Amino acid sequence: KRRNLIKNPRAEDEFRGWRILDEGGDQWKIEGTMVNFHVLCRKQQLINLREEGYSPSFMDEFQPHIRISDWYAPRWDCGSIYEICVQLLNDEQDVLKEFSPEPISFPQWNDQQWNQMVHVFKNYGPGVRYVRFIHGGKDTQFWAGWYGIRVTESCVEVCPALDN
Repeated sequence: KRRNLIKNPRAEDEFRGWRILDEGGDQWKIEGTMVNFHVLCRKQQLINLREEGYSPSFMDEFQPHIRISDWYAPRWDCGSIYEICVQLLNDEQDVLKEFSPEPISFPQWNDQQWNQMVHVFKNYGPGVRYVRFIHGGKDTQFWAGWYGIRVTESCVEVCPALDN
């Protein structure tokens, strides 16, 4: 059964489940269910697949697709940059596969649309035991306050064979 393995994906419980990696400038701020920030800020979750009920033998034999998604949006009045990096790790937490697209830039005075980043890991080979999900960004005007990218609805799902 598919389920989101990210804890607290909408920041409804402050930063529970998240590890803050970088907190530049005015740090992270929660506004309703959205999180936005100023200067470079990144946060991560490390998902232990065994603790989530996916045995090593299941992961190695079936290599189910692992789908990640994340919603992000700029403010309309300030340019910003969004970054994401998701890694599949072995028992020693060495990187086996990585999804790390180029950062996405938004100009000042943009149309403020929400965007979804989606990636599906397939045929990644045996040994995957953890998923590391990292995202963040910054504003490009260097304004004091919370003018950077907003993120919400982060998701990591192990997809059963019929859902692939």
